[in-house]
Amino acid sequence: MSSETQITTDDQQRTGPRHVAIIMDGNGRWAKNQGKLRVSGHKAGVKSVRRAVSFAVSNKLEALTLYAFSSENWSRPAQEVVALMELFVWALDSEVKSLHKHNVRLRIIGDISRFNSRLQERIRRAEELTQQNDGLTLNIAANYGGRWDIIYGVKKIAEQVQEGLLRPDQIEETTLSGFLCMHDLAPVDLVIRTGGEHRISNFLLWQIAYAEFYFTDVLWPDFDEQVFEGAMNAFSHRERRFGGAAPGGA
Repeated sequence: MSSETQITTDDQQRTGPRHVAIIMDGNGRWAKNQGKLRVSGHKAGVKSVRRAVSFAVSNKLEALTLYAFSSENWSRPAQEVVALMELFVWALDSEVKSLHKHNVRLRIIGDISRFNSRLQERIRRAEELTQQNDGLTLNIAANYGGRWDIIYGVKKIAEQVQEGLLRPDQIEETTLSGFLCMHDLAPVDLVIRTGGEHRISNFLLWQIAYAEFYFTDVLWPDFDEQVFEGAMNAFSHRERRFGGAAPGGA
C-alpha cells in the first residue's frame, strides 16, 4: 500500500504525527555568529541530530527524516563539502552502535553513488547493522533531491512499460509512489524547518503533499527538545482535512 493510500480516518483523528521530516538549516549562520568556521556549525549540528533522534524515540515516532545534504549542496566551496563528507563518515562510525542499541533502523535516502567508496561502505555497514530493528526509522537524506526522487521513479516505471510489465493506462499515483523513497513508511505528517527560511528546498516534493509545516527562527545547532516539543504541540492543534471540507462547511 502506498503512502498516499494510507490516509485513513485514524490518521485524521491522530493528535500527534507518526512521521516528522526536518530541514536542518542554519549551521553556517550559527558558526558565523560564534566567530567560527562553517564546519564548526556542522559539527554542532550533529549534537542537535542526536537530541532530535532521542526525542523521536522517547515520543515513539514511527519515522524521522532529516535533510542532511541536498543534491544542490555540491555547489558549496570544495573545502566545506570535503569537511561535510568526513563529518558524515565520523557520525556514522560514532553513532550507529547507539542507534542499534536503541532499536533504531537507519536508512540513507538519496543517490549515494556520487560518494566515495569509503563513505558508501560506511553507509552499507550502518544500514546492514540496523536493518532488523523495528523501532524508530531514521532516514538521512544525503545527496537527495525531491526532483531526483521523482525522476528516478519515472525511469523505473518506463523500464516496466518497455519490458511489457506495465501498460501506460495502468499508471496511477500508487504506481509512482511505490518507486519513491520511503514508500513503505507512514506518510510525512509534519515538516519542520529551522533557521527562519520559509521554503521547501527540493525536499520530499511528493511525500509532503499533505504534510503540515512548522517554521522556526531557531538555528539548527540550537534546536533542542523544547523546540521539537513546540512543533509537536502546534501540529496537535492543526485541523487536517486532506483536501476535504471543514466540518460544518457548505
